[in-house]
Amino acid sequence: MKKKVLVVDDSMMMRTMVTQIASSDERFEVVGDAANGRIALEMAQMLKPDIILLDIEMPEMDGIDTLKRLMLASKAKTIVISSVAQAASTNAAEARRFGACAVIPKPSGAFSLDLTQKKGHEIIQAMCRAVGLPLADEEDEDDDRHAVTPGGLGSAMLQPAHG
Repeated sequence: MKKKVLVVDDSMMMRTMVTQIASSDERFEVVGDAANGRIALEMAQMLKPDIILLDIEMPEMDGIDTLKRLMLASKAKTIVISSVAQAASTNAAEARRFGACAVIPKPSGAFSLDLTQKKGHEIIQAMCRAVGLPLADEEDEDDDRHAVTPGGLGSAMLQPAHG
């Protein structure tokens, strides 16, 4: 059974890219996306995802406030993917304190067009760890479930966010 994923980012372009990354592994299915934390909380209750991929900087309700509420309202494992959550930042520490099981910085700011190339594998690995699945490196090398490829943005922009 596939693990259900909810993608939360205020940028439609970043939601599309993160959706493409998450969907590149057949063990995961993106069941929804949200443009802010308020919508994410509603969708988390309705869709009951196993994993939430969450940005920090968003309108209406930011990622930290969303994490605080998710701790009470959802059993989903949350992975923060954000330009303001660099490894030693206050935001990264706060995200971990409020339940994020991983914090992955966007490599080039809020609109990281290189996210798939530079962080795609790391995102899939964090998702696997979060739900106790074998890591991609532990899988058979001939297994093409993890087809996150550089330059995947062009095809991501042509596909709907719900794949």
